[in-house]
Amino acid sequence: MLLKTRVFDICYGRYQNLSELARAMGISVSQVYRVREGRRGINQTFIIGAIRAFPGYKLDDLFRIVPESPSKNVLRTNVNIRHNYLVQKYSRLSLRQEPGEKEIRVGVRGEIGEA
Repeated sequence: MLLKTRVFDICYGRYQNLSELARAMGISVSQVYRVREGRRGINQTFIIGAIRAFPGYKLDDLFRIVPESPSKNVLRTNVNIRHNYLVQKYSRLSLRQEPGEKEIRVGVRGEIGEA
Protein backbone atom coordinates (compact mmCIF):
# COMPACT_ATOMS: atom_id res chain seq x y z
CA MET A 1 0.00 0.00 0.00
CA LEU A 2 1.15 3.52 -0.77
CA LEU A 3 0.36 6.75 1.01
CA LYS A 4 -0.66 9.51 -1.41
CA THR A 5 -1.41 13.14 -0.58
CA ARG A 6 -4.18 15.53 -1.53
CA VAL A 7 -2.23 18.49 -0.14
CA PHE A 8 -1.37 19.74 -3.63
CA ASP A 9 -5.01 19.66 -4.71
CA ILE A 10 -6.11 21.60 -1.62
CA CYS A 11 -3.30 24.16 -1.48
CA TYR A 12 -4.15 26.18 -4.61
CA GLY A 13 -6.83 28.31 -2.96
CA ARG A 14 -4.83 28.88 0.19
CA TYR A 15 -1.17 29.20 -0.90
CA GLN A 16 0.15 30.98 -3.99
CA ASN A 17 3.12 28.70 -4.64
CA LEU A 18 5.16 25.82 -3.27
CA SER A 19 7.40 28.19 -1.32
CA GLU A 20 4.45 29.48 0.72
CA LEU A 21 3.19 25.93 1.23
CA ALA A 22 6.62 24.76 2.39
CA ARG A 23 6.93 27.71 4.78
CA ALA A 24 3.50 26.91 6.28
CA MET A 25 4.46 23.23 6.58
CA GLY A 26 7.82 24.05 8.16
CA ILE A 27 9.80 21.99 5.62
CA SER A 28 12.04 22.80 2.66
CA VAL A 29 10.68 23.69 -0.76
CA SER A 30 12.78 20.92 -2.28
CA GLN A 31 11.09 18.30 -0.10
CA VAL A 32 7.63 19.58 -1.07
CA TYR A 33 8.63 19.62 -4.74
CA ARG A 34 10.10 16.10 -4.62
CA VAL A 35 7.00 14.68 -2.93
CA ARG A 36 4.79 16.37 -5.54
CA GLU A 37 6.91 14.95 -8.38
CA GLY A 38 6.93 11.47 -6.80
CA ARG A 39 10.70 11.46 -6.33
CA ARG A 40 10.39 11.31 -2.55
CA GLY A 41 8.01 9.41 -0.34
CA ILE A 42 5.73 10.92 2.26
CA ASN A 43 7.39 10.79 5.66
CA GLN A 44 6.49 11.85 9.20
CA THR A 45 7.83 15.39 8.69
CA PHE A 46 5.64 15.88 5.62
CA ILE A 47 2.54 14.56 7.42
CA ILE A 48 3.09 16.82 10.45
CA GLY A 49 3.73 19.76 8.13
CA ALA A 50 0.52 19.10 6.21
CA ILE A 51 -1.49 19.03 9.43
CA ARG A 52 0.17 22.30 10.45
CA ALA A 53 -0.54 23.97 7.08
CA PHE A 54 -4.17 22.75 6.93
CA PRO A 55 -5.45 22.82 10.53
CA GLY A 56 -9.12 22.57 9.55
CA TYR A 57 -8.68 19.32 7.64
CA LYS A 58 -8.74 15.75 8.93
CA LEU A 59 -5.95 13.32 8.12
CA ASP A 60 -8.29 11.49 5.72
CA ASP A 61 -8.80 14.76 3.83
CA LEU A 62 -5.06 15.25 3.40
CA PHE A 63 -3.93 11.68 2.64
CA ARG A 64 -5.23 8.49 1.07
CA ILE A 65 -3.97 4.93 0.85
CA VAL A 66 -3.81 3.32 -2.58
CA PRO A 67 -2.77 -0.18 -3.66
CA GLU A 68 0.77 -0.42 -4.93
CA SER A 69 1.10 -0.94 -8.68
CA PRO A 70 3.58 -3.45 -10.04
CA SER A 71 7.04 -2.00 -10.09
CA LYS A 72 8.72 -1.25 -13.40
CA ASN A 73 11.56 -3.52 -12.29
CA VAL A 74 9.17 -6.45 -11.83
CA LEU A 75 7.69 -5.86 -15.28
CA ARG A 76 11.15 -5.52 -16.80
CA THR A 77 12.21 -8.77 -15.09
CA ASN A 78 9.18 -10.61 -16.52
CA VAL A 79 9.97 -9.31 -20.00
CA ASN A 80 13.62 -10.35 -19.66
CA ILE A 81 12.63 -13.85 -18.52
CA ARG A 82 10.30 -14.20 -21.52
CA HIS A 83 12.96 -12.85 -23.88
CA ASN A 84 15.58 -15.26 -22.57
CA TYR A 85 13.14 -18.18 -22.93
CA LEU A 86 12.40 -17.29 -26.55
CA VAL A 87 16.08 -16.82 -27.40
CA GLN A 88 16.92 -20.22 -25.92
CA LYS A 89 13.98 -21.91 -27.64
CA TYR A 90 14.65 -20.54 -31.10
CA SER A 91 18.44 -20.60 -30.97
CA ARG A 92 18.21 -24.40 -30.99
CA LEU A 93 16.69 -24.33 -34.49
CA SER A 94 19.02 -25.03 -37.36
CA LEU A 95 19.15 -22.06 -39.69
CA ARG A 96 21.20 -23.91 -42.30
CA GLN A 97 19.48 -24.92 -45.48
CA GLU A 98 19.79 -28.65 -46.04
CA PRO A 99 20.21 -29.93 -49.60
CA GLY A 100 16.84 -30.30 -51.32
CA GLU A 101 14.99 -27.96 -48.93
CA LYS A 102 13.21 -24.86 -50.18
CA GLU A 103 14.44 -21.49 -48.99
CA ILE A 104 11.97 -19.77 -46.69
CA ARG A 105 11.96 -16.01 -46.19
CA VAL A 106 10.40 -14.19 -43.28
CA GLY A 107 9.33 -10.62 -43.98
CA VAL A 108 9.68 -7.62 -41.71
CA ARG A 109 6.05 -7.93 -40.59
CA GLY A 110 6.40 -11.64 -39.89
CA GLU A 111 4.91 -12.92 -43.16
CA ILE A 112 6.40 -16.20 -44.34
CA GLY A 113 6.91 -17.13 -47.98
CA GLU A 114 9.04 -19.17 -50.33
CA ALA A 115 12.04 -17.55 -51.97
